[in-house]
Amino acid sequence: MNRERFIRQRRDDWQQFETLLNGMKKRRLTQWSGNDITRLSGLYRSVCYDLSLVQSREWGARLEQYLNDLVAQGHNCLYRSPPGSLDTALKFLSIGFPRLLRVRRHFFFVSLALFAVPFLIAMVIAAIDPVMAERIIDKTQMEQAGESYSQDLYREIDASFAEERSYMTGFYVWNNVGIAFRCFALGAFFGIGTVVTLLFNGIMLGAVTGYIINQGFADNFFSFAISHGSFELTAIVISGAAGLLLGWGMVHPGELSRRESLRVHGLDAIKLASGAGFMLVIAALIEGYFSPMALPHSLKYAVGTMLWALVFVYLVHGGRDTTDTNSTIDGRRRRFSAAHTAEYAK
Repeated sequence: MNRERFIRQRRDDWQQFETLLNGMKKRRLTQWSGNDITRLSGLYRSVCYDLSLVQSREWGARLEQYLNDLVAQGHNCLYRSPPGSLDTALKFLSIGFPRLLRVRRHFFFVSLALFAVPFLIAMVIAAIDPVMAERIIDKTQMEQAGESYSQDLYREIDASFAEERSYMTGFYVWNNVGIAFRCFALGAFFGIGTVVTLLFNGIMLGAVTGYIINQGFADNFFSFAISHGSFELTAIVISGAAGLLLGWGMVHPGELSRRESLRVHGLDAIKLASGAGFMLVIAALIEGYFSPMALPHSLKYAVGTMLWALVFVYLVHGGRDTTDTNSTIDGRRRRFSAAHTAEYAK
């Protein structure tokens, strides 16, 4: 077959593909019909083969460029991401996020150890000997923390409570998200920054907690912290896991290039950090409005225990009984990509 005959035979398909492509790009994904997708996929594969044939027989740069443009447009049309929506976000938070965390659970457990071990050690040391804790944290800061929990924050709910707690809620969001973001973002430094941040925060929080216990204010402190702590502390550990995952992609790319490894691992890391951010917003709302309320400590302990159980069930069982649509789509894309790569190789 010569070049002119090839063009005459294939021109109609190229024009059909171009017309169909232009029409589908103007419509939303939800408005695409099954017949359109089938036709576009079939024509796309044939154009891919045509391009490989033109390249192998060197039938001209202009023809090759024209077909290459068609293939690029078809690829972008078929593989474009669906527009974001509230339903997509809710589906990710309820299904995708806990499922992804379980897939990357090894990084979660490493992050948990880096935070919890120094926390417990610092807490025990400070509870036994506050003087030792002063070598870690400024004495004035510890005394201020102890004074804050020497009595209940509020004894009644009034207008001042609502005003002050609204302000503090905003502060908690800013502060907690800032800590979590540092845990995640510093993972770009080969994970070292994340490790240091987790160790530092574990030691600091542990020392303050131990000092408060030593001063005899443990009941006020734990009744305040138990409710929002379920979301807040877990989210910080998850942010640490995201940072470690980011660092792992740079340190250990495996068979991928370092750039490709960072892209693959970084995408999962961003998703984990996004889920952690959602949890921190919930933690800030609880810490701002419920934790300081003038309620019996026994009630706060009961609610806090239920919230810890809720977080556990959410992360361990969330999305287990549903079909992973995203994985199915990704699988189809991989198979389709392999198919048109094979067409190129012919």
